[in-house]
Amino acid sequence: MENCIFCKIVSGEIPSSKVYEDEVCIATLDINPAAPGHTLIIPKEHHQDLTDDVDEKLLGHLFKTAAIIGARQKERLNAEGFNVIQNNGEVAGQSVHHLHIHVIPRFANDGVLPLWKPTEPSMEELGAVKDLLK
Repeated sequence: MENCIFCKIVSGEIPSSKVYEDEVCIATLDINPAAPGHTLIIPKEHHQDLTDDVDEKLLGHLFKTAAIIGARQKERLNAEGFNVIQNNGEVAGQSVHHLHIHVIPRFANDGVLPLWKPTEPSMEELGAVKDLLK
């Protein structure tokens, strides 16, 4: 995609703080991080999001890379844990329409808030949604 900022990062047209690269993807530091070390895993092949006919081999590779980056964050940044987040659509927080995964190192009292407030639906409400999704 000619106007995709992530395609330009992958091609080297736009500089980035790359921390990992292989034949399938790159991992680069987010320029607007939630925490120090917040990393984006970007496939070299352009896909808009998870619904864009993404091959399961590619998905597996991206999540395996997320595990590698998360382990590095724990080992090298002394993170106590990490979040793996993948957004689809603007309402879900996707601002660049190129499939990517966020790996965010977590530290005690880091101020990175959860993405949702848990609710307590009834079993009937859960059942109605379950039936819609089956």
